[in-house]
Amino acid sequence: MIRSLPLIPAATALLSSTALADAPRVAADIAPVHSLVARVMEGVDTPALVIPAGASPHEYSLRPSEARTLQDADLVFWTGEDLTPWLADALGTLAEGAEVTALLDAEGVTLLPMREGALFEAHDHGEEDHDEHEHDEHGHDDHGHDDDGHDDEEHGHDDHAGHAHGEHDTHAWLAPDNAAAWLDVIAGKLSAADPANAETYLANAAAGRAEIEALSAEIETTLAPVRGRSFLVFHDAYQYFETTFGLSAAGAISLSDATDPSPARIAEIQARVTGAGIDCVLSEPQFNAALVATVLDGTEAGTAVMDPLGSGLEPGPMLYPQMMRNLAQALADCG
Repeated sequence: MIRSLPLIPAATALLSSTALADAPRVAADIAPVHSLVARVMEGVDTPALVIPAGASPHEYSLRPSEARTLQDADLVFWTGEDLTPWLADALGTLAEGAEVTALLDAEGVTLLPMREGALFEAHDHGEEDHDEHEHDEHGHDDHGHDDDGHDDEEHGHDDHAGHAHGEHDTHAWLAPDNAAAWLDVIAGKLSAADPANAETYLANAAAGRAEIEALSAEIETTLAPVRGRSFLVFHDAYQYFETTFGLSAAGAISLSDATDPSPARIAEIQARVTGAGIDCVLSEPQFNAALVATVLDGTEAGTAVMDPLGSGLEPGPMLYPQMMRNLAQALADCG
C-alpha cells in the first residue's frame, strides 16, 4: 500500500515556500520605518531599505541598486514628502507601479509644529492628530551623501504635489504612539496586498504594539532621574521624544531641517550655555563635532551623542526599539 503521509512535510514546505515567493516586494525609506515594516513582516519576508541608516534622508542621491529596489517594489512605505522631498520625484518615476504609503499622512498620527529659533520657550506642544491636516515642513537631519547619484530621481510624484513645507515637525517616529499607529497601517496595507499572510501581519503588528508599550515604560524609568535636566540638541529632531517623555530641550544648534547654523545663532546658543546652566549638549554622529566643541568651549556642560536614525545599528525589527533605548540612555548619561 502506498503511503502518502511522508509527503506531508514536503507539501507543507512547498506551501511555505510558495507563500514566500508570493509575498509582495516591499521597500521602506529610512531605517526606523524599515524596522517597523520588518517587525510586521517577520516570518514572511524581509523588506528592502532604500536610504542607508547613516545617510541623510533630507538630502541623498540614490545609487543604482537603490533605484532598482524602488523599481522592483510592490509596496513602498515612506515617511513622506515633507521629510524627503527629493524621494517624491524618484517614487513618481521609479515606483509608479507600486502602492506608496506616506506614513505622515496616516490616520492616528499625532503631528507637532516645527519649532523656530535657536532657543525654545517652555510651552505646551500643539499636538495635531492627522486626519485633515496638511503636512508642511522641511526634511531631516544628518549629512549629505556622496554616493553615486541616479539620473531618474528628479521627477514629480502626483500624490504629494502642492505641499507647502514648513509647519510640522517630520520626526514623528520618535513618538512611540506614532510608531504603534504605523504598525497598524503597515499591517493593513500588507494584508490587503497579501491576504494569504494577513494573519501573520496582523499578529506581528499587535505584538509590536505591545513591545512598544513596554519600551515606553522602560524609557520612562531610564529618564526618571534626569527629568528636568537642561540640555541642548544639535538639531531640532527630538520634539516628539521630548513630548512623550516629559522632557524639554532648551534649544538647538541647527533647525529641524538640519541647515547650517548662522554665526548669530551659534552666538545665541553659546550665551545660553554659559549663562543659563545648561547641563548637556547633545551631538549627532552625522554632524560636524567642531560646532559642538565651539558651543561647549569655556563651559562645564557635558556632551553625549544622540542618533534619531539608528545609524550604528543593524537594520531590522530590533533597530527601532534599540534606537529609542539609546536616545534615552544618551540623555541619562550626559551632564
